Amino acid sequence: MNLAPQVATAEISDADLDNVSGGLAVGGFGGLCVETPIAAVTSDVMAIATPESVAAGTAVHTAAH
Repeated sequence: MNLAPQVATAEISDADLDNVSGGLAVGGFGGLCVETPIAAVTSDVMAIATPESVAAGTAVHTAAH
């Protein structure tokens, strides 16, 4: 008796693979940090675009010295 698992293989096109893996996306990220003797301010920005949607986000952090 052979107890090894059976694995089936199939061809998949690039277009089908893009749909399985989430498709194509373009994105960017940037940040800025300003530090003074009194405080530090850091900000971040992020944007991602796919054929299905667009996402963007920002964040600002402050810290007193």
